[in-house]
Amino acid sequence: MRPGRQLAVLGAIFVVLYLLVFFGGGASGSWQDRLEPKLGLDLVGGTRLTLEATNTVDGQAPTAENLEEARQIIESRVNAFGVAEAEVVTEGDRNIVISLPGENRDLTEVGSAAELRFRKVLQIADGSGAAANPAPSPTDTPSATPSGSAAPSDSAAPSDSASPSATGSASPTPSSSVQVTASPTGGAGGGAAAPTETPTASPSVTPTPSASSSPSATPAASDSATPVPASVEEQRRAVEQKVGAAAWEAANALQSPNDLTTDPSLVEKLKPFASLTDREVAVLPAQVQFNVPQITCAQLDARPPASISAVDQQVVACEFGGIKYLLDQAKVVGTDINDANAVLDQTSQWVVSLDFTNSGQEKWTALTREAFNNEGAACDPSALGDSGNCRVAVVLDNEVVSSPEILGVLTSNSQITGNFTQQDASDLASTLRYGALPVTFEPQAQQNVTATLGASHLRAGLLAAGIGMLLVIIYSFFYYRLLGSVIFLSLVLSALLVFGALVVLGRQIGFTLTLAGIAGMIVSLGVAADSFVIYFERLKDEIREGRSPRSAVSRAWVRARRTIISANAITLMSAVVLYIVSVGVVKGFAFALGLATILDLVVVFLFRHPIMTMFARTRAFLSPRVSGLGRALPARAKPAQPRNPRSKEA
Repeated sequence: MRPGRQLAVLGAIFVVLYLLVFFGGGASGSWQDRLEPKLGLDLVGGTRLTLEATNTVDGQAPTAENLEEARQIIESRVNAFGVAEAEVVTEGDRNIVISLPGENRDLTEVGSAAELRFRKVLQIADGSGAAANPAPSPTDTPSATPSGSAAPSDSAAPSDSASPSATGSASPTPSSSVQVTASPTGGAGGGAAAPTETPTASPSVTPTPSASSSPSATPAASDSATPVPASVEEQRRAVEQKVGAAAWEAANALQSPNDLTTDPSLVEKLKPFASLTDREVAVLPAQVQFNVPQITCAQLDARPPASISAVDQQVVACEFGGIKYLLDQAKVVGTDINDANAVLDQTSQWVVSLDFTNSGQEKWTALTREAFNNEGAACDPSALGDSGNCRVAVVLDNEVVSSPEILGVLTSNSQITGNFTQQDASDLASTLRYGALPVTFEPQAQQNVTATLGASHLRAGLLAAGIGMLLVIIYSFFYYRLLGSVIFLSLVLSALLVFGALVVLGRQIGFTLTLAGIAGMIVSLGVAADSFVIYFERLKDEIREGRSPRSAVSRAWVRARRTIISANAITLMSAVVLYIVSVGVVKGFAFALGLATILDLVVVFLFRHPIMTMFARTRAFLSPRVSGLGRALPARAKPAQPRNPRSKEA
């Protein structure tokens, strides 16, 4: 064996690695800038959010194509914030991790499905839960608002030119109004020939939901006509068992929320529905969600994402946290929108302007015609606006953004208006512009780290690493003396290899060094120290067995090599398993530990053994005081004494 060749290979590795550091892809700026590794958020500050893909139907992981498409859409939304170096990556088969360095902000909205639906409002009911305990009254008519005050009002008075306006409000109080504004240009259902300005004030009418005597007031369509996935049917059976057969039968027999006034005993029967979780409520039929007053808006608003995304089913959603709507099938969806932008309207309020596609505009026109004429009398009188026309709810994910009355057939683009700040309008427009996600996500953990705290973490991590290395070096020189220099040089070379690899990997694959990664490297110091102890103690054993120090070096290497490889292999396998099953910062710990372990093996084979072979040829290595083999070398001098003292006495 020629140790010079192995040292030359190690030198070549260093040359190639640091050529990549200084001149490889992504290297720019000053020499100092090129030596900076990519640091994680816990070291420089920023926001990190982990999103987990969910499926409310079968719970299966999404396909790789859908996950990648979702990642690209989320990345476009994040980049719309205007923050440089934002990172959106997939982890495993269902996680997406968003890292926004240098800025603390709420990122949960970028993971929203952004499924936009336009649905007619068919019926209105109280969603606060107050109707579940009706008080006796002469009329026994429940109020549509939880406080007993005015029910939702719809103000949509036409302007002086008699042109219809699609501006409506559906809020208990004027101060909380949220509107959708569209400029009509006339059409088959009536309306003016030109758009008019939206009125700023108009009279309001208070509709009170009540049971209608007309059979047509109750929608004929039912979600039961749509095939139900087997897994959802199983969940419904589980809910039926939880609430009991009596409550389940009573809930399905309800024709409207007002049935409680005719049969007060239903209040007790339906009480179990108040204890259902959000996921259990989500699998109930739409008529049950709407008719059972014990199912409140608090439960409906907490349903998992995509709970009401089906376009061919009636759904139930809430507005203002206490008004429950039964909504028709979605006739216009988010894919019918070509563009969305945040703009200022004529009153200097921030709105989101919607630009429909050609087919989307046709669908929007047909929907407004259907709502304006109340075709088939599908809308209950309680759901009609001031002028007796149907209202159309703008539903984003599980939330009703607004529900204006349609006062004309609209053939132009529309606006979503409300109490938006510039940031709110921009975020909503960005979400709609880049389309709905093909996968629904639930936020798992969001971490916000200030820049000051990040710098403190970095100093603490480097200090811990330095102290750990210093203690190993002090111990090695104290116990092994000359051999301690081999340990010192090996650790320095390992540190240089790890540092260069961090810089290159940060540019090529986006690996970021986190506090957990520093911890993984500190742990690797212990693994490296173990390999030194194994080799040097094996060397002492060989000398004690009678071998010369020079021959003991090669013999000790052969025997210690298997143990060193086994120990490092176990550490490496542990790091790989931890990397596969973990997410977030734990994955960074596993990657750093595995990387440091591999590079330690490189140093063991290409430096430690060759340098020991070269040391064995020096005089200092044969000196007990200098080499650190003091306790082993005298043991080899003992065989020079007479081996059989009895024969000498004879």
